[in-house]
Amino acid sequence: KPATVETGAEIQVPLFVGEGEKVKVDTRDGSYLGREN
Repeated sequence: KPATVETGAEIQVPLFVGEGEKVKVDTRDGSYLGREN
């Protein structure tokens, strides 16, 4: 599903990621890497 990060960029994340959760993003290509602990 699409998600918008703090910078305004839109990335694709899995359905289980909820609003307000912190995620890791690969800055080279903007891909989702995982949830942040």
